[in-house]
Amino acid sequence: MASEKVETVVAGNYVEMEREEADSKSTNNKLSKMFWHGGSVYDAWFSCASNQVAQVLLTLPYSFSQLGMLSGILFQLFYGLMGSWTAYLISVLYVEYRTRKEREKVDFRNHVIQWFEVLDGLLGKHWRNIGLFFNCTFLLFGSVIQLIACASNIYYINDNLDKRTWTYIFGACCATTVFIPSFHNYRIWSFLGLMMTTYTAWYLTIASLLHGQVEGVKHSGPTKMVLYFTGATNILYTFGGHAVTVEIMHAMWKPQKFKMIYLIATLYVLTLTLPSASAVYWAFGDMLLTHSNAFALLPRNGYRDTAVILMLIHQFITFGFACTPLYFVWEKAIRVHETPSLFKRAIARLPVVIPIWFLAIVFPFFGPINSTVGSLLVSFTVYIIPALAHMITFISPAARENAVERPPKVVGGWAGLYTMNIFVVVWVFVVGFGFGGWASMVNFVRQINTFGLFTKCYQCPPHKA
Repeated sequence: MASEKVETVVAGNYVEMEREEADSKSTNNKLSKMFWHGGSVYDAWFSCASNQVAQVLLTLPYSFSQLGMLSGILFQLFYGLMGSWTAYLISVLYVEYRTRKEREKVDFRNHVIQWFEVLDGLLGKHWRNIGLFFNCTFLLFGSVIQLIACASNIYYINDNLDKRTWTYIFGACCATTVFIPSFHNYRIWSFLGLMMTTYTAWYLTIASLLHGQVEGVKHSGPTKMVLYFTGATNILYTFGGHAVTVEIMHAMWKPQKFKMIYLIATLYVLTLTLPSASAVYWAFGDMLLTHSNAFALLPRNGYRDTAVILMLIHQFITFGFACTPLYFVWEKAIRVHETPSLFKRAIARLPVVIPIWFLAIVFPFFGPINSTVGSLLVSFTVYIIPALAHMITFISPAARENAVERPPKVVGGWAGLYTMNIFVVVWVFVVGFGFGGWASMVNFVRQINTFGLFTKCYQCPPHKA
């Protein structure tokens, strides 16, 4: 009886959402529907895939030089599957939370549900505070990384300005994302973003193969534990882009269809990251250890400049992906989240951009910062906390009996699910946070000692007289 009741509530909820979608279709013009209002399964897929393979595409060859070819490939496959699993757990917890709330007649039509609210509703305020801290800190530095990447990339087209100056300029450009209301409005951006990274990935692959191996190329990796675990945590970061899963699900007309979307997105992303990282590492080998941006080693031509420009646009999009949840949190804190005025919300969001801008200028270490964020923040935000939260939410027999989403039979039911979750928690805590945190911090401190904070031009070649 209990499970029937839950099913009725969920079905009723999604029928209402479909009606809302139909109303949207009847009142909006065709152009707006095509480019602006996206809530389908395809929109969610494009959002997940586009968000997952942003500027990290350019640092994966650097990770391969630290890990070696075999470890680089295996870690991508391993963390890709692990990331898909924890994204599935987040989606299950979202549906569970939303169903319980709607049984209590809570209306979410003017409110975007976020991960910390899911934790609060299912596990209480302490979990909410932990989730809020890790998620916001990760998204803050995720936005910082996009600004650093913008400056790093544009420098390879125009080096008349140093990277720090370019960071100022792109900080102002990225601040315009305050005008995008929610993930529901990223339809055209998500589609274009994935097309841009697809072009860039295949450009890196083909250009490296045509370039061939540099004279005396060496493939020494792995040589040091510090480098090995730094590279591994960069890949952990690569497949940890599901910190915005709840917001993407909430933008869907039928959120219960999300379950397999992240896995399918990851499989597509692997068709981009594996060939490009392997080809660039094959061509340049150990040179990548001092060139964390793959663009730095490829000869300048029209194809490379096109890839740089496309990645710049994509990094603007990804900045919006990472920053929009922070905008929501800030709106809720100052009580403007449910106001109908888009302009008022946009003005209220502007203070969020300022610390991101500042941190990008302080720590412009393209590449090493990815690993540091991956080990210290991503490890908890999208791996450890979701796995622990799922196990505790369904620890009682009654909770398992009344669960809206039951474990798939292919994983062995509840026993198999708990086994996988325990493995994720232990592995990521020991290898990702433990060894990865140690290695990433050692490497990060080394960058500070070598280049200094507020460095004007990180890893820039000396100008010829």
